[in-house]
Amino acid sequence: MANKRERQATIREIVESQPVESQEELRRLLLHRGWDVTQSTLSRDLRELRIGRVPLPHGGARYAVTASTSDDGSPSLEALLPHFFTQIDGVGELIVLHTLPSGAQPIGEALDAEEWPEVIGTIAGDDTILIVCRSSNAREKLVRRLKSLADR
Repeated sequence: MANKRERQATIREIVESQPVESQEELRRLLLHRGWDVTQSTLSRDLRELRIGRVPLPHGGARYAVTASTSDDGSPSLEALLPHFFTQIDGVGELIVLHTLPSGAQPIGEALDAEEWPEVIGTIAGDDTILIVCRSSNAREKLVRRLKSLADR
């Protein structure tokens, strides 16, 4: 078990210290540090460490630690929003939240999981989420909350 902890600590250290874009790249970096792991072991370690691929503003993606998770094990809104958020706007009872490409689906799922009373529902595309609120006051409150979470 000590080997697993040491290996996972090395994985976390690598991911936090430099951009890693693929599992194969991470596997080579681990091998350079003396850890010869299979793809399935590496995938399991990444899941257990809550490390996932997040999109980059210029395209592509890299691995990042998403330490906060929801009860079902998926990344929480608090963990995802700072990585994906680009802008937010709204009118009446509607909010339009923009994300990096491929960011809307995980953010939409995390929003739905929050079950906030201000939210009637969400529709997520690739990089845009429509959030329908109960009132314009609820929209204003939710915009402030989302901006605060995104700034973390």
